[in-house]
Amino acid sequence: MVVARHQVQVEVCVDTVASAIAAERGGATRVELCGSLIEGGVTPSAGLIETIRAAISIPMHVMIRPRAGDFFYDAHEFEAMRRDLALAKRMGANGIVFGILGADGTVDLPRTRELADMARPLPVTFHRAFDMGASLFRALEDLCAIGIDRVLTSGGEPTARLGQKTIAELVKRAQGKIAVMAGSGIKPENARSLMDETGVREIHVGLRSSVPSPMSYRNPRVSMGSAEGREYQRSVVLQEDVSRLCAALADPASVLRRDSGDPR
Repeated sequence: MVVARHQVQVEVCVDTVASAIAAERGGATRVELCGSLIEGGVTPSAGLIETIRAAISIPMHVMIRPRAGDFFYDAHEFEAMRRDLALAKRMGANGIVFGILGADGTVDLPRTRELADMARPLPVTFHRAFDMGASLFRALEDLCAIGIDRVLTSGGEPTARLGQKTIAELVKRAQGKIAVMAGSGIKPENARSLMDETGVREIHVGLRSSVPSPMSYRNPRVSMGSAEGREYQRSVVLQEDVSRLCAALADPASVLRRDSGDPR
């Protein structure tokens, strides 16, 4: 199934202002804004939401996730999600992203419906909590039944390429009732073939690169987090990487030409 370039939606996951600006300049359709991507993404701060909203013109979908770890939340965590969602809407979010599971791995339908109702009229994406559930196909039916707009998935595998067959089946079963967006491990080298072989019209990418800190003074004896040595490394999205991905979607041969040094 070949998908035309003009139908492709490219969402770039970001957690800094610089990355959001790079994503837009590189040709992304929208950004998913998170905090702390090193933990898989959590709710970003109000200041970050407001600053990025002022810095870019493409849609910004905001992650609502109160902590790292699993997607089974207690009453206090759920209340935090409700408040964060309301705040994100006031700060100019164009869409809301979240995922809630029951202890048995099924979609927590009552809470999912409640947050989705709060988010309206904004579109709602159920994130990769979907991939951590007990049954992807049951979850898809449940999300369709309550009117969720989009699901982000790698097909229940570590990468979308490994979950490609499952993603294709999800697209088939969705029957246009819910958008299936593929994510995890998507790069310029595989993006176009993944879309053509699964039928997805939306992809979610990280494309982060590690860049050194501009700090000239460094204290190697102290680590401020659990991942030692990261104080002087930054993970950012580069404009050229987004541009390369978008070019590959339009013309897959462009990747080979660029890698070989061909200027065409």
